[in-house]
Amino acid sequence: AILGPPEVNITSCPNCINITMKLPASHFRDKGKLLSLIDIYEELDYDITLKSLDGEHKRPRQKTTEEVFSTVIEELYPSRNYCVSVMVTASLNKHSTPSPWKCVTAGSEARQGYHEVAVAGAVCVSLIIAAVLKCVHAAGFILQKISLPQTLV
Repeated sequence: AILGPPEVNITSCPNCINITMKLPASHFRDKGKLLSLIDIYEELDYDITLKSLDGEHKRPRQKTTEEVFSTVIEELYPSRNYCVSVMVTASLNKHSTPSPWKCVTAGSEARQGYHEVAVAGAVCVSLIIAAVLKCVHAAGFILQKISLPQTLV
């Protein structure tokens, strides 16, 4: 049997990417119950291939005994696009299909700080505009009150 592709989700973190994987479903049943790959093999290997501007890099093989598991790839260049494909194999079964490529841009701490400053700046500008409008509005009323009697005379 060929081990199908695992489900892969990736999210960015500062200078890293977080990869969450879910093992492919098995087609083996025992007394009508669908068995997971962990039920069958107990332990599985997974290989992560990381693709970036520099090309493809196969990460060291890792093991899992979980149905859903995650790993973090650190020390990446911030704001650079990275793509990931994961392949699951078992000691007794080397036939497997890699997951489709999933891509994300590695986060940068500096950019998050800049985003907060931009939001805070926008809020301040809005408050200043609101205050100016309030003053102009109030001044308009004052001028109207002063000029009204003159137009009546």
